Amino acid sequence: MYAIVQTGGKQLRVAPGDVVRVEKLEAEVGGKVTLDRVLAVAKDDGQLVVGTPTVGGARVSAEVVEQGKLPKILVFRYKSKANERRRYGHRQPYTRVKIESIEA
Repeated sequence: MYAIVQTGGKQLRVAPGDVVRVEKLEAEVGGKVTLDRVLAVAKDDGQLVVGTPTVGGARVSAEVVEQGKLPKILVFRYKSKANERRRYGHRQPYTRVKIESIEA
């Protein structure tokens, strides 16, 4: 069984037991989160239920494993002949969750 969920503007294919990285969620490490924007659910018997846009009553339960930041990326802006240079960095925050169950 697996599900397609939408979180943080991205769509992920998840199954029970998977550990996935999603955009930062407001939850403590060890806490439970519910992902209720389920776009599709594939059951064990091969049946695929696709929502319009979401599957009614479907939820994915997950446990927060880690809160962190990705490695820094450096951005350099430059305009020729204008003596204009700017360098800055960015670290994207994320939440790592372990999928516990899919309720369809």
